Amino acid sequence: MGLLINGEWQEHESDITRDGHFERQESAFRDWVTPDGRPGPTGQDGFRAMAGRYHLYVSLACPWAHRTLIVRALKGLQDIVSISVTHWLMGDQGWTFAPGDGVIPDPLYNCRYLHELYSRADEQYSGRATVPILWDHHTQTIVNNESADIMRMLGSAFDMVGARPGDFYPQALREEIDAVNHRVYETLNNGVYKAGFATTQHAYEAAVAPLFETLDWLEERLARSRFLCGDTLTEADIRLFTTLVRFDTVYFGHFKCNIRRIVDYRHLWAYTRDIYQIPGIAETVDFGHIKRHYYLSHRRINPTGIVPVGPAINFDAPSERVRGVDDLIVF
Repeated sequence: MGLLINGEWQEHESDITRDGHFERQESAFRDWVTPDGRPGPTGQDGFRAMAGRYHLYVSLACPWAHRTLIVRALKGLQDIVSISVTHWLMGDQGWTFAPGDGVIPDPLYNCRYLHELYSRADEQYSGRATVPILWDHHTQTIVNNESADIMRMLGSAFDMVGARPGDFYPQALREEIDAVNHRVYETLNNGVYKAGFATTQHAYEAAVAPLFETLDWLEERLARSRFLCGDTLTEADIRLFTTLVRFDTVYFGHFKCNIRRIVDYRHLWAYTRDIYQIPGIAETVDFGHIKRHYYLSHRRINPTGIVPVGPAINFDAPSERVRGVDDLIVF
């Protein structure tokens, strides 16, 4: 997959520890876009929210980048924050802007590789060149490359410059949202990668067991409410959805997370369809990019490079979930 060392690209570095466990690198750029330009909760500098000032670099295959695309769509930011979309294949040079279906090239610097943006932002940068990236036209640098932060910026910073109403991190639910986010991230969002990239049986089983404990916990939780924190869609739901929508298609087989499928869970499967059918969200899901990325980029896991034809899953089937405040889920 490769990474930058002092601004120079190096191929074939690994995130696997000596005992076979996958460890994800921390995001390096943590500044914030805020309504008034004041610094945010992390980083040093603040960047004022303005229409047309920021550019979002994403992959349609990546669940972390997908989160930001969903918030951008739900907040109606398409004309306020522009985007580029990488090619689905992650090869020796990492994410690229090679021509392909769904690719939107870099309009700012005509970069061939995503890692060029990291070197442009910091000539001595060392680390992974990941998506998403929120880029500032004015200062010509990366504001932030942490998906959780970018979700919150897109969800609130642009309300005074044309964003649609909607708060996915409401004050009254923040403690509950944070608790759900923590468990889902540690055991499920990142858990599928811990299982899929493990190189020892012990590391794999250590990841799979808590992963399915969390899915069982979510199934029980969603039997009582439409969304994770009641009857309102929050960032916790968006963060979970991008893993669930990929689960049966890639994580079940490719990453060996195969104790149960999402379609085997009565409430989780209905919940996944419910979110998929919210106006604007289905358009952010591209199974062509998703399947080709995982099955063709991870040649250590899938050396033949064969992309499965299935599974055939109908995300447009009625979700069977009642959509009223305080309504219980009925079937």
